[in-house]
Amino acid sequence: MKVENPAAGGDVDLFGQPLTPLRDRRGRPSFSKTKENQDFVMVRIAAGWAQKRIAEDMGIDEKTLRKHFSRELEMGATFVDGVMLDVLMRRVREGHTPSIRQLRERIQDAAPAAPRRGARPADQDDDGDDDAPAAPLGKKEQARLDAQNVPDNFGDIFDRMKNRGAH
Repeated sequence: MKVENPAAGGDVDLFGQPLTPLRDRRGRPSFSKTKENQDFVMVRIAAGWAQKRIAEDMGIDEKTLRKHFSRELEMGATFVDGVMLDVLMRRVREGHTPSIRQLRERIQDAAPAAPRRGARPADQDDDGDDDAPAAPLGKKEQARLDAQNVPDNFGDIFDRMKNRGAH
């Protein structure tokens, strides 16, 4: 017995031609953002790569990169640094000695040392003289300091008002 339309022939139309999708997908395929792509962008931004270089490496346009990864481009280095600190903390809890040392060094480098009670600041000498010149003040800071200095000839405002009315 002969079968007219064998199923083993694949997907074909009535004329024996292979079936094609209803819409022809021409042009560049649409881009989809994934967690892997996010990590890829964050690590490269933290490493100092330019946006153009990252986009070329991913095979996308710079505009597409900025559209989908604006947060990662802006805060990528901070995110990567936070992840590294989390990993260090996890290893510290496990008792990994090199991680303890690394975390301690990173924390000490990041924050200025708090002065101990009763201790003098390191930049202050016993004789009180500063060897290093003071950093120049900005306009706002200088204006604030000038406003704190009251001239000696500045009298009470009410006294000046009384003298004005007597003329």
